Amino acid sequence: MTAPVRFQRSNYVVADLDRALAFYRDVLGLTLEFVKDSPDDSYSYTVFEIDSARPLRFAVLSAPNQPRVMALTEIGGGTLPDQALPRRAAIVLDVADVDAVVAGARALGLKVYPEDQLQTHDGRVGREVGIVDADGNLVVIYKILGRTA
Repeated sequence: MTAPVRFQRSNYVVADLDRALAFYRDVLGLTLEFVKDSPDDSYSYTVFEIDSARPLRFAVLSAPNQPRVMALTEIGGGTLPDQALPRRAAIVLDVADVDAVVAGARALGLKVYPEDQLQTHDGRVGREVGIVDADGNLVVIYKILGRTA
């Protein structure tokens, strides 16, 4: 029996794939599976409402035990418009070393929000930090530390 839904991957639009990989691959530790040029009739033009005159590249990344869980679509030929606030989407990642990711993000000049204490619905506590990539995409990282007393 086929499950009614299976999460395939998230996808962020970026202006510069190499700059985005410096964060998603080099800081967060995702593994780059492949990069390819998108065909002229790519469905991404339609669903992201991209001018078909702009070239697209597509990168797929994996996390340990989660193959091809993230994609980046590069829109070539210029910058992206600023995103309106409030932000409408985020990815949330459990990371091994919050401090290392925060330091790496800051070294790239990314916006890093002040750290907050995470409290889960089932009584666990941890750390969480929001990071905005160079294209305005929100990533929230966290690490569970234990249970409340």
